[in-house]
Amino acid sequence: MQKNMFFDYFGSDCFAAVTEGDRLVEFHLDSGSSSEISGNIYKGRVVNVLEGMQAAFVAFGQEKNGYLYAGDIPAEAELAPKTSLLNVKVGDEVMVQVAKSPIGKKGARLSMCLSFVGKKLIFLPTAEFCAVSRKITSEEERARLTGFAEKLCADGGGFVFRTNAQGAQLRELKEEAGYLRGLYAAAQEGYKTAAVGDLIYRDADVHARLLRDFDLEGVDRIYIADETAYERVAKIFKKSKFKNRLVRYRGEREMFEYFGLEQQVYELISHRVSLANGAYLIFDRTEALTAIDVNTGSFTGETGLEDTVFATNLLAAKEIARQVRLRNIGGIVVVDFIDMVSEEHRAAVVAELELYLKEDRAKCNVVPMTGLGLVQFSRKKVKSDTVSMLTKSCPHCKGSGLILSDAYIAFRIKCAIKKCFANGYENAIVELNAGTFAYILSEHCFSEDVRGEWRQKRVYMIPHRTFHEEQFSVRGDNNDVLTLPETARLLY
Repeated sequence: MQKNMFFDYFGSDCFAAVTEGDRLVEFHLDSGSSSEISGNIYKGRVVNVLEGMQAAFVAFGQEKNGYLYAGDIPAEAELAPKTSLLNVKVGDEVMVQVAKSPIGKKGARLSMCLSFVGKKLIFLPTAEFCAVSRKITSEEERARLTGFAEKLCADGGGFVFRTNAQGAQLRELKEEAGYLRGLYAAAQEGYKTAAVGDLIYRDADVHARLLRDFDLEGVDRIYIADETAYERVAKIFKKSKFKNRLVRYRGEREMFEYFGLEQQVYELISHRVSLANGAYLIFDRTEALTAIDVNTGSFTGETGLEDTVFATNLLAAKEIARQVRLRNIGGIVVVDFIDMVSEEHRAAVVAELELYLKEDRAKCNVVPMTGLGLVQFSRKKVKSDTVSMLTKSCPHCKGSGLILSDAYIAFRIKCAIKKCFANGYENAIVELNAGTFAYILSEHCFSEDVRGEWRQKRVYMIPHRTFHEEQFSVRGDNNDVLTLPETARLLY
């Protein structure tokens, strides 16, 4: 099955996707205005120490202070005087890395145990050990890599051999280790002159992280629509065997819309997910966990009830693994499978879920099915889920529901405009919500398009105060003279 990757920028937002066949299996959004800061390193100051919770709160330049657990402070940290079990006191200045971005009302989780991630290695400057990824299962290969540990750690610190380290030679690993040590040295130098709250080290953005962390051996094409991002990746891949897999997308239609991805992304905000046999899943999020309900829907099967239920649960297990990966659902997940009588069937459904969760790059742990047919599993969470990135709280229902964010509505409008021009029209007439129109103007959402590929076209926008935030329409017109209302405005 063909596997492709897609990258595009819309303003400061980076959209990234991975497909298998025509189906979306991963989607990532990095927003320049969001709180997705995991991996970044800051200079912070301890503002509160809670002995009873073995945690400290640290101001590090963000809206909310981060929290630092005792277990995330290196044992050798020399912060004197030591007035607490945490080795830190109020007023101490510390170099902290964001382990988990702030989510909802929770501040970021911070760590003083720094890590610098490469393609094959993770450098741990405050550790004194080497480890091998559990996904490398060959004992012979694990022993070979472990044999390199002493030479890599000779200058201090520890390393984790990532899955991509399989087959790597010592020379390659030494080169990457030197590069990662250089990043740490640069962070140390920056920390010396930085003020509290300053960013010391920025982790790679979403396209760089995916290309760094993803196993590219099975990837057929890497489509990049943004010129700057393409040139950056092409430079990195200049001497790589993957350079011929890069494709600069130059189509008239928006890339995500052209490849059928935009509709699949849009469907991620739905609570309901249909299965191929007519059954469906319902996703409900709470602050503590995500609940997934499996329903037979219109599927009645061809044999007995038990076989019908078993077939539905097997199909649901596979789709649930795909959806939690797509939606980037983290934390605790509880699945209410349809009740089954057969213990063999119950075990098979859990095994099916575990099988497909293994394809997830995030760590997942599955608990056996309970007597009520519930299966619990956890998925490592380091950033906000996809739905919260694509939506915002609805002002009409005061937080009990969601509507699309201004940026995502503008992106959908751009897709419709590009499709209009691709269909041969010279003029595009957009009718939209007045607030969305004001956002597009204030953020200059389409300014680069107007100066670039739309410079010979005309885009008219007609704002409506009565339109719902998500409501808009785009139509094409090739007449030289247009009849438009007085509120119509030629974009930029």
